[in-house]
This record gives sequence, C-alpha cells and structure tokens, in this order.
Amino acid sequence: MTEPLVLQQKLDLPAAAPLAEELKARLDGDVVIDVGQVTQIGALCLQVLLSAATSLKAADHSMSLINVNDRVVEQLAQMGFSPETVAEGRV
Repeated sequence: MTEPLVLQQKLDLPAAAPLAEELKARLDGDVVIDVGQVTQIGALCLQVLLSAATSLKAADHSMSLINVNDRVVEQLAQMGFSPETVAEGRV
C-alpha cells in the first residue's frame, strides 16, 4: 500500500500546479489523499483532484479521500461536490 498524499493547508491557485505534479507521479496505482490539514480548497485545486480521479478511474485505479473535515465538506458542497463525488471524478 502506498503512503497517503497529505495535502497542504491552503489549496489555492499557487498550490494547483504542485498538486497536479504530485498526483501525476501517482497515477500508476490507487491513490489515498489525506485532507485532514486542509482549511481552504479552491476551484482550481478541486479541478486538479477531479482530473486525477478521472484518469485513475480510466486506468482501473481508485482515489479515496481520508480525514475529511467539516470545513472541507462545506466548501466542496458550495461548489456542488462531496468527498465521494470528487474521489469518483464525477461532476
């Protein structure tokens, strides 16, 4: 089992490119993402997560989000998502 990818606290515009690179390096297997430290998730980082989940699903791999706090759940809901729909790559 691979180590979870622990996301940084603030997933804003400057965090999007490094997040994309980190996820790209993990597309060869199942990915576990620890969002326990996240206090802010922006639309671009959400898009990066959705893209990775879609790519993983197409390659018969999966993404799962762990340690999702209420703040992240609320922010995702405001953008029309839940942790489950993000992990599935669904819009």
